[in-house]
Amino acid sequence: QVQLQESGPGLVKPSQTLSLTCTVSGASITSSYYAWSWIRQPPGKGLEWMGVIAYEGSTHYSPSLKSRTSISRDTSKNQFSLQLSSVIPEDTAVYYCARVTASYDYWGQGTQVTVSS
Repeated sequence: QVQLQESGPGLVKPSQTLSLTCTVSGASITSSYYAWSWIRQPPGKGLEWMGVIAYEGSTHYSPSLKSRTSISRDTSKNQFSLQLSSVIPEDTAVYYCARVTASYDYWGQGTQVTVSS
């Protein structure tokens, strides 16, 4: 019963850093050969892949967001996190965490983040 839950502030001011945490239950984020991803969906737009952290800790990011994005993990808590720096209003979106196998098989429910002053 794999479950993912996003958490973090729902409102971030422009220029600040957006920080979200995904808490995973029912699977270990260190178990071979899963990876763990962040995806977002701005209002009225499609899904945008942001990045991923693999079971061994390696990370990969969307080229368009790489300069502002950091994904990390806390294996003792079975959590992985997203930091998006220097946010702008266009970063407003529903942010999802998901597990990656042959597909993105398990998703969190998503959490709304609004960037506004």
